[in-house]
Amino acid sequence: MNSKKLLIPMSLLILISIRCGEVKKDNQNIEVGTLIDSEAEKKAILETLNNETKAAFERDYDAWKKKWVHDSNITKTYIDFPENSFSESVGWNEISQFVKTFIEEHPEPEPIPKLLDKIDVRLYENGAWVTYEQQDSIRGRKRETRLMEKVNGEWKIAGMQTTIYGFDSDK
Repeated sequence: MNSKKLLIPMSLLILISIRCGEVKKDNQNIEVGTLIDSEAEKKAILETLNNETKAAFERDYDAWKKKWVHDSNITKTYIDFPENSFSESVGWNEISQFVKTFIEEHPEPEPIPKLLDKIDVRLYENGAWVTYEQQDSIRGRKRETRLMEKVNGEWKIAGMQTTIYGFDSDK
């Protein structure tokens, strides 16, 4: 067989081998396919959620805002069955203003609910879907869903839905 006929297939094979050996990176310079330490990530997410809750109940806006993604696509939704109310904020500016107004209208800190120690987490590279229930001494039982994003190595909240069920009347 002629050496020129072998040169093209061999060159293609070498190029494919080199390309397959490269480490792919996503848009945040995180290696795609990197093994995730799910327990460490869960612990970091739990810390973010608890610190965000503490800041909100202590009325510390500056600490609270550090736990959120600041862009126009995030959402925050409250459904309160006992109060028969619903609110939705879309985008960082609207969410931020909602919280600032709430703090201005309710400046006194509230008792911090028992901090979370158990959450359900589904990790997706730089994102996580988190669900949990929490007992609030003022509002009763709450079910929360949080969409988390890892930004510069730190977990932040990119979406929140809170459903408040109140207190069980038979207890």
